[in-house]
Amino acid sequence: MKSTTRGTLAAVVTGVAAVVGAAGPAAAVGAVPVPVPLEGVSDSLNMEVPKAGLEVPLLTPGAPEAPRYVTGRLLPERALPQLPVTGALPGADLRTPVPHVLGDGFDHVGVGTPASDLHTLGPGLALDAPLTQPDPDNFGLPDLKLPQAGVVAPALRTVPGAALGAGPGL
Repeated sequence: MKSTTRGTLAAVVTGVAAVVGAAGPAAAVGAVPVPVPLEGVSDSLNMEVPKAGLEVPLLTPGAPEAPRYVTGRLLPERALPQLPVTGALPGADLRTPVPHVLGDGFDHVGVGTPASDLHTLGPGLALDAPLTQPDPDNFGLPDLKLPQAGVVAPALRTVPGAALGAGPGL
């Protein structure tokens, strides 16, 4: 193998490794954690304050499905394809002190809603022309028919969850 070929191969492998290394962590994260800084309020008031943390989702648009041609139609099956978008629902983690409202040993209440996966499909449009395919019995001319138009409904798929807890020093 020539030295120029080896150098080119090494450059390609290095470039691919850099792209995979940079895209790997970003592609694995569906939500970015955002802490809410309340420690200064706690120190200045000399008391325990609520703690809050949020998760902001990252939306990723996907590639739409290619139009499919069906026999008997002049236009593709879906003239305007549905656009898939994946991401996450926002999450939150809230903890607050509650001074013995629920009895002894229950001085904190916490609510946690983790960011959950979200898969959506935007609305689509299905059309068909008011003509049929060429008819050999009619000298190759198309026949007339009623035009067709339809809206493909959007879709949303997710499984949200939440947890409520009470106890000492959550």
